[in-house]
Amino acid sequence: MASPVWHPYAHLLTQTAAPKVIGGEGPRFTLEGGETLLDATCSWWCMIHGYGHPRLVAAIKEQADSLCHVMLGGLTHEPADRLARELVRVTPPGLEHVFFSDSGSVGMEVAMKMAVQYHYLQGKPEKYRMLSLMKAYHGDTSGCMAVCDPEEGMHSLFSGFLPRHHFAPTPSAAHDAAPNEVEADLAALRAVLEQHHGEIAALLMEPLLQAAGGLNMTSPHYLAGARALCDEFDVLLVFDEIATGFGRTGKLFAADHADVTPDIMVLSKGLTGGYLGHAATLATDRVHAAFIGDTPLHAFMHGPTFMGNPLACRVALESLAVFEEENYLEKIDGLNRVLREELLEDASLRQHPQVSDARVLGATAVIEVADTGALKGVADFARKQGVWLRPFGRWLYTMPAYITPQEDMARIARVMKAWFK
Repeated sequence: MASPVWHPYAHLLTQTAAPKVIGGEGPRFTLEGGETLLDATCSWWCMIHGYGHPRLVAAIKEQADSLCHVMLGGLTHEPADRLARELVRVTPPGLEHVFFSDSGSVGMEVAMKMAVQYHYLQGKPEKYRMLSLMKAYHGDTSGCMAVCDPEEGMHSLFSGFLPRHHFAPTPSAAHDAAPNEVEADLAALRAVLEQHHGEIAALLMEPLLQAAGGLNMTSPHYLAGARALCDEFDVLLVFDEIATGFGRTGKLFAADHADVTPDIMVLSKGLTGGYLGHAATLATDRVHAAFIGDTPLHAFMHGPTFMGNPLACRVALESLAVFEEENYLEKIDGLNRVLREELLEDASLRQHPQVSDARVLGATAVIEVADTGALKGVADFARKQGVWLRPFGRWLYTMPAYITPQEDMARIARVMKAWFK
């Protein structure tokens, strides 16, 4: 009997039976029947410590013995209080207030509502639209779909249902671009703000790495310039660090590359090391202070049932402790060196007629092709060599667990290259 599970992003007519995972350890998971695969995507970029990490598993079990869940409405508990304090400690200076939710998409919805209500309480109710970037991806809920790329994104069929927001061009300057090379990108952003800032509440941005929109890697100088423009035009700056947070770009947060503090920052995925769903939306004193008042409209009317779940908070605390105590940034730097050597220094790959580009940032690498047909069959090809790769569109990528040994990182990169040879 076929499973009644409705799988995500699946074409129901042509999908094949999904392999059944029965366990995992380190950077590998095991399928029913005993097949073991090296996970090149760490389960949509969240299992940064790999599978079956003993400290994270123990943290969940220990917390389950005392408190699995309680509402955060009118109550609190030690794991939530501790995690909020730790997030304030490690995020860019000035992010002092933490609103928990249960997924990255919901965390972004919180950020957008927060930005609109902030301006309303400041006496500017006309500032209720968002400004996003082309090639952006911020989630699959309705509010998030409306700020994803409206042309090449995956939600175009919902265009009539979604509210309309503003979009600026995707930054074109590379990660290592000089300041003068970013000027054109910032001029394009300024042009949109000059025309529409009167109705824009916030600029939403995946800093340095636009993940599901094509793994575009952009310059820290763009972040700094965007910060200055938002200040000039009274627009809040929101960093979506769901994918980039907790080391993915080579620093703890992408914002750290530019020494920039956004007004609002959203975290998820690596927050719990992938062991439970959880998210956090952080805000500055400036944003938080606007909500302090004596009218009913000063209350922030949002409250996910599972926000601040004690199990999720406890494993997030352990995840952060492991990250810091075991110097994960050094591990990420090692993975980065392997990826650069294997993918950027291989002239034959970059000269292949089907390859448009190869790029690396932190523990992320992508080979971009000109046509999606060039990647048809690559997942099966990789599986036969013991590697789990799941490309999307024109992008064959890896975002591995940080505990992946360097020899396994090289193996993943070589399987990616082998597809083109």
